[in-house]
Amino acid sequence: MSAPDYQRLAGLFPTEVVTHSYVSDIALPGGAGTFALITLDNDVDHTRPTTLGPNTLLELGEVLDSLKARAEAGEIVGVGVTGKPHYLVAGADLSATQKLASYEDGLAMARLGHEVYGKLHTLGVPSFAFINGVALGGGLEIALQSQYRTVSTGAGALALPEAFIGLVPGWGGVYILPRLIGPENAVKVMIENPLSNNRTLSGPAAFKLGIADAMFEPADFVEQSLVWAARVITGEVAVSRPNAADPSATPEAWDAAVAHGRAVVEARTSNAAPAPAKVLDLLEAGKNWTAEQSRDAECEALAELMQTPQFHSTVYAFLDLVQKRGKRPAGAPDKKLARPVSKVGVVGAGLMASQLALLFARQLKVPVVMTDIDQARVDKGVGYVHAEVDKLLAKKRISPDAANRTKALVSGSVSKEAFSDADFVIEAVFEELSVKKQVFAEVEAVVSPECILATNTSSLSVTEMAADLQHPERVVGFHFFNPVAVMPLLEIVRAPKTDDAVLATAFVLAKALKKTAVLVKDDAAFVVNRILGRMFGEITAVFDEGTDAATADNALRPMGLPMSPFTLLALVGLPVGQHVQESLHAAFGERFWLSKNSQKIIDAGIKSLWQKDEDGKPYIPTETLAMLDFGNTPSTSEEVLRRTQDALADEIGRMLDEGVVSGPEDIDLCMILGAGWPMHLGGITPYLDRVGASERVLGRTFHAAKETVSAAS
Repeated sequence: MSAPDYQRLAGLFPTEVVTHSYVSDIALPGGAGTFALITLDNDVDHTRPTTLGPNTLLELGEVLDSLKARAEAGEIVGVGVTGKPHYLVAGADLSATQKLASYEDGLAMARLGHEVYGKLHTLGVPSFAFINGVALGGGLEIALQSQYRTVSTGAGALALPEAFIGLVPGWGGVYILPRLIGPENAVKVMIENPLSNNRTLSGPAAFKLGIADAMFEPADFVEQSLVWAARVITGEVAVSRPNAADPSATPEAWDAAVAHGRAVVEARTSNAAPAPAKVLDLLEAGKNWTAEQSRDAECEALAELMQTPQFHSTVYAFLDLVQKRGKRPAGAPDKKLARPVSKVGVVGAGLMASQLALLFARQLKVPVVMTDIDQARVDKGVGYVHAEVDKLLAKKRISPDAANRTKALVSGSVSKEAFSDADFVIEAVFEELSVKKQVFAEVEAVVSPECILATNTSSLSVTEMAADLQHPERVVGFHFFNPVAVMPLLEIVRAPKTDDAVLATAFVLAKALKKTAVLVKDDAAFVVNRILGRMFGEITAVFDEGTDAATADNALRPMGLPMSPFTLLALVGLPVGQHVQESLHAAFGERFWLSKNSQKIIDAGIKSLWQKDEDGKPYIPTETLAMLDFGNTPSTSEEVLRRTQDALADEIGRMLDEGVVSGPEDIDLCMILGAGWPMHLGGITPYLDRVGASERVLGRTFHAAKETVSAAS
């Protein structure tokens, strides 16, 4: 493609925040020669990530051309690329991708990236990448296209997340990475991590995999990287890459990695999203390709995927919901009203309480005290926290000093007097209203009038919990999802008497805990569990009516949910699921089906409806089926899917009418972050609009026509 075509492409981005390529000449130690260091910087505050657009790439290309000329003239002996503080590059600017409205524009963008990055191989001198911080997507591919790489121990968020956002690593990553770190590790980075809540790598983890050749501490990272580069250039250091793989020498390993990746995609997305499969297609075919053949295929794949509904839905879900609305919660009071929190109390020392104690201690770095009814339980809870810290230390995710400090912050007591100087106390005891009311009464008797009382209830009334307290205005719902360390959502529940200072403190704490908070009204089960309860109710109802279990469980596969309903129920635990369903049934009546068959299974002490045979295939034992009663009105998969879609549209319509949240976007955000609702569907409400369920049930869509097209086209 000619330069004028690239200039036309750049003209589509008049407001691009350009990441400039600033060059510094550095005299390498030991007389190794002059080294040209490119620093990528967008000249804005350090909190704004550096991103890649066509104008950025064109400037980088021109700089690399000039450095090639200097190398040919003997002026420099090497070229390096690094970033401004905390960032190498955070990838392509997703918000601008909507401007690539045609296949041809997408193809031009893909080819431009390859053309510029390819210059790192033809400089005539060695090229280096010094990964000092965030390196995502195209940002990490800059490093991969360089000949040598160092990484900071403090670098975070290294990833190729394209499968998560509906694309492929299209600037060389899908070809280079498996050859650099082996196909199995490449599948982990390109498939498993993106499909696991978009997990990223730390600097040490990336070094261990072999993505970087050397690792240095943050304080003098660039200086140490330059010393190392000098030693590589002079031949003093020979770079070894033990994880590197030659596909012609290890075809079986390549095929096994691809097969594993396809199993992961099937399990996580039910093959409902095209991008992960396309990544694996490129990886599989790329085993026998040259770099040039892979480049052409990557460009075509990128251009095709940019035009898919799934990609546009993902951009809407990720940018408009997770990034924008998630960071500016609707209805949150002014953060200036928030009170300081210098000590946290946790009532309970079970698994959930222990997870909470660890989270508060690690993120807030304030003392956390746990209580329970006897010393054995307290010791077990504190012991759990210490053991988890030791695991983090063993994995080198925290330093020895940080591990010791975290352990020292967490203590236990059998007396709630330990909360006397706490600013925030959260209960995580048995999900029974009377128990929680008693706990709050006991805590209120010993804490200061300003101390905030929070409940981690998943379905009970926060209003009722606070009703008998002297200061009901101090109570707020603070509902985490399990596992606490992993799930990003926090439902903050405002009861009628909860005051603004308490609510503001809850939102400030949520941000400090690195959670995405959504304000919800005090209604039974709030958002996520209410919607899941309605879904579970429909699936168990059709099963009880006579639909075979496999049909009922697999009918929702077109939604691409991370787990089938019965699998998720088994993970949650049938008794827990039934308890929540009882609460919903009591609150909302017959539309939340309460299965007698489920209760029979629970009463019989059976933990899961499914068992697995010798081949790992699920089945229901004959003796389990024998104890159940079924109707004679079975449904087809299509009928189950449509029935569930309509039920979800009905329930969400009711929730919005009741003011449970401020808008459908909050419903979408909750389901994405709290239930793993697929990004490629753009949120649950756009999905229900697209399949016609909202129109069928409500006579209207959740989003105006223009918004729906933006989210789903």
